[in-house]
Parts: sequence; structure tokens; C-alpha cells
Amino acid sequence: MGGTHHATHDNRLTNEDLAPSATRTWRWKDYLFLWMSDIHSVAGYITVGSLFTLGLPLYDVFAALLFAILLVQLACNLMAVPSFKTGAPFPVIARMTFGVYGAIIPALIRGIIAVGWYGIQTWLASNALVILVLKIWPVLEPWANATQHGLLGLSYVGWLAFLTIWGLQTLVFWNGMDAIRHFIDWAGPVIYGLMALLDIWLLSKTGWHLSFQIFTPHQPVSLIAHAFGIINAMALILAFFAPIILNFGDFSRYGTSMQSINRGNFWGLPFNFLAFSCLTLVTITLTLPVFGHLIFDPVETAVRTTSLGTAIIGVITIVTATIGINISANFVSAAFDFSNMAPHLLSWRKGGLIAAIGAILFTPWNLYARPELIHLTLDVLGTFITPLIGIILSDYYLIKKQTIITDDLYSSDHGNIYWYRSGFNPVALLSLFISTGCGALFIFLPALASMRNFSCLFGFAIGILAQTLLSSFLPHQYKLRQPTA
Repeated sequence: MGGTHHATHDNRLTNEDLAPSATRTWRWKDYLFLWMSDIHSVAGYITVGSLFTLGLPLYDVFAALLFAILLVQLACNLMAVPSFKTGAPFPVIARMTFGVYGAIIPALIRGIIAVGWYGIQTWLASNALVILVLKIWPVLEPWANATQHGLLGLSYVGWLAFLTIWGLQTLVFWNGMDAIRHFIDWAGPVIYGLMALLDIWLLSKTGWHLSFQIFTPHQPVSLIAHAFGIINAMALILAFFAPIILNFGDFSRYGTSMQSINRGNFWGLPFNFLAFSCLTLVTITLTLPVFGHLIFDPVETAVRTTSLGTAIIGVITIVTATIGINISANFVSAAFDFSNMAPHLLSWRKGGLIAAIGAILFTPWNLYARPELIHLTLDVLGTFITPLIGIILSDYYLIKKQTIITDDLYSSDHGNIYWYRSGFNPVALLSLFISTGCGALFIFLPALASMRNFSCLFGFAIGILAQTLLSSFLPHQYKLRQPTA
């Protein structure tokens, strides 16, 4: 149940962008296209493709994809509710659990992670542009070599491409949430057209023959190995979607109804994700007979086609889809998070500019140059994200029984429900410390190295347990007050 009790809003806790959303224009199709934009990217393609190399039978991989995406759908539907009821974005909803000032901590964690992802996705999209430029103008090859002509580890051609994508994203973002909605409405679906064209071209080169024999395990797999493989693949998918689950309230606040949000999530997640996974499998499989080896990068596949026109259309499409996920999954959330740190000084747009500048200072190409470091980084980032999801969901559904008082989220009155102790909830902060620490053990303890991929799952589960148990054992200032109309 949501409501207000008419507290005075504190300008240190609100601004026009963090205040409850005045307009609700997002219909179910907008959420479908949001998910298309999130999934149909270079990172999404490579993540799904990598699961087919785990040595599992294909039906195991698709079972893992289905089970994982159903969990993602459930988590997003649950995360959507408090933001939909109040019209508030994630940093404000986090005040319900962490306190009106304590919420700066989870928001800052999410903001830093979003900047990191934003930089990596921007660089991935710009890299596609570099490959296309060199296909058209091979004479620029020396200028695309960072050791000959480069700055801070990136070539001059790389810098030009990176700043081009960076500028395009900033332009779309600057025009507001409605412009973002219109952009992703066509950025996501267009990738299906490209993949269909690519598959037709590849099939024509193989004499219209398709075989998945390459992905069939050579030796029988035991029942335990089946189960472990499926859970491992599920963990990878859940880690990939964790930031988007946490961010989902930033979009559900604009929904016309919870029914439209849930409907969009159904068509956008299990239905769309499995369709995209099937197309990914077909495309990767066809690269073996056509090019002589498996290619897991859609950019390389598009550029290696003999037609320059196909390469240009392919790269533009892939870049557009990647810009779509970057704006929706990373730029929007970071903007809210940084604005939340000083709402009276930083608007949503200013918060977004901080994120954009941070993405350049991050020099993501240097981090991405070492894959083992990237995998470690993503494991660490996921270990910080999933406990937040667990803590907020358990607090809203199990402890507060879906009661949320909108006005108290924006007030620093000491008698308010989310004031806790001096604006901080020690229970939630302790739960975050415990769950993040336990998740980190799976990454850094050599004895648990084989279970590193499960760090996100353990962090999520321990977050739920810690928040639920500590709230019942440790006294704090939260008193359940029924909202008044």
C-alpha cells in the first residue's frame, strides 16, 4: 500500500527529476522495446554465445536460459512495484530501506558501477565503428594502431570513434526520458532484421545446410554435471542482468499500469530473450562452415561478409542497439544516482554529464585489454549489485509488507518513518556489509575458485537473509505507520 502523510519536502533530498513522476506514458510495448534494446547488444550476443561453449548439450543451455530469464522477469516485476506506486526512481526508493541519507551509499555503488559499464559499452560500440572505417579506408590502418599514433592507450582513430559514440549518446540523453523512449522503440527491434539478413546470407554460402553437431558433447554427461552446468549458466545470465534488475524502478515509475509493465516484461524477457538466443545460436553456428572457425563477435561476422553494404548496415545496426542498452541500462541510472548526492545542486542532466565525463576518465579500453581482469571486475561489480536487490526486496515485501509512504522519502524530519538513526538505517547497512563480504569470499578465496560465478547468487540470498533476520533481532527506529490519504 502506498500513500503520503503530508511531510514537508526537503530541497536537499529532492529536485524536479527525483520527485514523483508527474507523467505516466510508458505502455507495455515500450517495456518490450526497452528489453530488446537491453538484450540486443554486442555484450548480450557474446554472453549468450559463450554459454554454447560450456560443453553442455544444447537443451541444457536452453533450460538454463529459460530458468534464468524467468527469475529475471520475477525480480523485475517485484522491483517495479515500489517505484510504480510512488513514481520515484531507485535512489529515492532506497531511502525506504537505508534511510534518507543512508541511501546515498547504495546509490553511489550503483552509480560507479554504471559509469564503468557505460565506458565499456561505449568503447565496444566505437570499436565496431573503427572496424568499419578500416574496411572502407584501409589507408588509415597506421592511425588505428595505438602504439604508433595513440593517446592513453587508444589510437587516434579509436579516440575519434569513441568520442563520436559518446557524443551521440549524450545528445539522446540530453533530450530527456521521452526521447530515450522513442530511441529504444526502434533501436531494439531493428537488430532482428539485421540478424535475419545475416543468417540468410550465411545459409546461402552453406548451401542452405545447418547443423548443430559442433555443440554436441563428445562424451556422456552425468546427472550431477548436467545440474551443475545448468546452474553455472544460470548464474552467468543472472549476473549479466543484475544491473538492469536494480535499475528497473527508474523505468517502472513511468508505466501507465502495473499490468502494462508485467505484460511488457513477459514479451520482452522470456519470449524475446529466447528468440534472440535462437538467432544467436544459428548465426554463430553458420560462421564455422563459412569462415572456417566460430565467430562470437557479431561485428566481426557482419564486417567479414563480402558485401560492403551489408557491413555498413550491420555495424550501424549493432552500434545503434548498443547505444540503446547503454543509455537505458547505464546512463539513466548513473544520472539519477549522482543527482541524488546533492539534489539541490545537481539535476538529472548534470548527473548524466558527470557519468559521461567519468566514462572517459575510466579509459575502459585499458581495462578491457585484459580479459581476465574484466571477468574479475564484472564478478566484483555483480557482488556489489545483487545484495542490494535482495535487501530492498526483502525489506519492502517481507518486513514492511508493501507499505511505503511517499512524502517521508523526501523529508528529513526526525519523526519521519525513514529517518531511522540520524537518517541512516544501521540494519540495512550491516546487511549490505555482510552480504557483500560473503559474496566477495567466493571471488577471492582460492578454495572457492570453482564457484566464483555463484558469488552473485550467494550475495543475493545472504542479502535477503541478513536483512530479514537482523530486522527481527536488532531493534531500530522503524515503526510501521499506516499512510493516510
